[in-house]
Amino acid sequence: MKYLYLALGLLAISPIYSQSILLKWEAVAPGVWKAVVGQPESIHLLGVAGINPKTQVLNKLGERNFPELQKSAVYEIFDHKVYLRFPLEEKEQLYGLGLNFKSVRQRGTVKTLHVDHYGGRDDGRTHAPVPFYVSDQGYGILINSARYLTVYAGTGVRKDSPNPPEEKDRNTRKDWDANPYSDAVEVLVPATGTEVFLFAGNTPLEVVQRYNLYTGGGVLPPLWGLGFTHRTPTLFTDKDVLNEVEEFEKKGYPLSFVGLEPGWQSHAYPNSFVWDQGRFPDPASFIKRLLEKNIRVNLWLNPYASTKSPVYKDLIPHAASHTVWVGVVPDFHVPTARELYKKLFNEQHLSVGVSGYKIDETDGYDTWLWPDVTRFPSGFSAEQIRQTYGLQIQKMTADWFRERNQRTYGLSRASNAGASALPYVIYNDYYNHRDFITALCNSSFIGVLWTPEARSSATSEEWLRRMQAVCLSPMAMLNAWADGTKPWSFPEVAEAVKEVMLLRMQLLPYLYTTFAQYHFEGKPPVRAMPLNDDGQFFEKDIRDQFFLGEYLLVAPFFAGERSRQVVLPKGKWYDFYTGALAGENQIIEVHQSTPGPIPLYVKEGGFIPMIPPQLFPPKKNESLPLIIRYYGTQPSQGNLYDDDGETFDYEKGQYSWSELKAKKDPNGQWRGTIATPSGKPFRYVDIQWEWMVK
Repeated sequence: MKYLYLALGLLAISPIYSQSILLKWEAVAPGVWKAVVGQPESIHLLGVAGINPKTQVLNKLGERNFPELQKSAVYEIFDHKVYLRFPLEEKEQLYGLGLNFKSVRQRGTVKTLHVDHYGGRDDGRTHAPVPFYVSDQGYGILINSARYLTVYAGTGVRKDSPNPPEEKDRNTRKDWDANPYSDAVEVLVPATGTEVFLFAGNTPLEVVQRYNLYTGGGVLPPLWGLGFTHRTPTLFTDKDVLNEVEEFEKKGYPLSFVGLEPGWQSHAYPNSFVWDQGRFPDPASFIKRLLEKNIRVNLWLNPYASTKSPVYKDLIPHAASHTVWVGVVPDFHVPTARELYKKLFNEQHLSVGVSGYKIDETDGYDTWLWPDVTRFPSGFSAEQIRQTYGLQIQKMTADWFRERNQRTYGLSRASNAGASALPYVIYNDYYNHRDFITALCNSSFIGVLWTPEARSSATSEEWLRRMQAVCLSPMAMLNAWADGTKPWSFPEVAEAVKEVMLLRMQLLPYLYTTFAQYHFEGKPPVRAMPLNDDGQFFEKDIRDQFFLGEYLLVAPFFAGERSRQVVLPKGKWYDFYTGALAGENQIIEVHQSTPGPIPLYVKEGGFIPMIPPQLFPPKKNESLPLIIRYYGTQPSQGNLYDDDGETFDYEKGQYSWSELKAKKDPNGQWRGTIATPSGKPFRYVDIQWEWMVK
């Protein structure tokens, strides 16, 4: 009888295999296609992010052929779920699939993409579980769903696979593998429909460009946002903060914006969102004193309202059924909830000069956030809102600043697809330096920014190594909220820490140009090694070095190391500090008998525009001397970006791209020129050239 039941079961199941349907792709922009499966839900990632595709720039990139292999991608709808299947070639490598901390290559992994605090495993539960992967074969796939997606990235093997793995006898074959070869990426979407996007490019970098451009282009932070930020201890008063700022200046350490932790509020965990009158009796005057030095203020918050908050009573009908730390959870899909927060935050924060937010506790753990049984007034599920909550708050707060024609740059614990244009950097409480650099690499595939922030260290060497990496990341941040660590807390490395902090400030023109390329061209400011310009493939999974902008290669040391290998891509690479040739398309060994500067390399033809060391970021329209370092033996040209550094007037054409050229004159002497469009913003004077390659 059991065999009869089995046969009947197989008969019932077998038609499912024949129900696979080819995805029907429609071009939506040059090199971008969309397929609609079933009935997509009304809430999805790109909708919450409010993307505005940069179609004109995509047009400039030009058309691309649809990847031949993906013409056989299929889907099924069964058990109220969508099953997607995308073919893989035998040696194809995959990148992306969320903010991962352990590895860059993702083929052969299984992930349940779920917004969460990172718990030490690359299983998909992370701060930005972006359902986007990039292939080294020149395409990327995005699943535009606000659900917990399960991705089998080359792990499942179907019995009808066109490329089945070899069957092996474990008793006799030493090469038997518990994870046999799989020829597909399969995705389970727990919904009756979804949108799927495909992005094509000649290289993985171009694929990422198209993804970033389609989702609105990368963020262009205010210039002050690219300086150095220090987050002060939780219960600091206004006087404590001002004294701290004075100490930074007195000791010669740069500072661009300060972060106030929960103690700025009259009640926190849950939050009042109003100033504590004992610690901050006159917020406007306090902020004004800082603004006189062009130092900005960023406020910590989580969005959960206390009974002490002015919005509490009015918010109750527009909040979730469950609380977080006894605070009510606003449903920001309800217009009234958004307006209550906008009114209060404008009155309490923006109107007195606050420049940004650190949005905490929107990621997890499950025991901290609302459970999946929570009901929200909008009717969207707890799962959908968890996947999009951090994304939605980023968008909402960024829009408040935009209405004031004021750029912001802040921090978020949770994000997702479509976030590239939003002015936020992800951070967390996980604290592994090496894994932080891996996350920095992985962030470049998925349209988010990540900071390997420094908080504390066991040794002075570790402190120096952490601060060096921090100063060459999208946000240079010291987070002293818990123990009050200062840049100079380890005297034996205090000067070395100061040097790299000042280097960060010197590199502001280069960093600003790098972010302008992110905004206008879609090129991420930090790039993992597979995102090199020519699509060069590397045999190893490189997770401990990265590109910063167009010309710089960063290879951090970690505590305890006295040597490390550095993979130099094609072309000549020069030591940033000396101009000496480091190598060309090879692996080099770098030695430091004692902890020294972070290894930096500049590729042939590289322009590194710099300003003199600054303690504070340049003010709007402030004129500054400019030093342009050139690394190379052949003529080259590059670009330098500038605007007012604060407003959105660049969207009205108020910006400049200056053309940089380096070549030898008839006498064999190097000459540099810079051509700036007339009538456009350009803050630099007394331009000097430094020829680094002798």
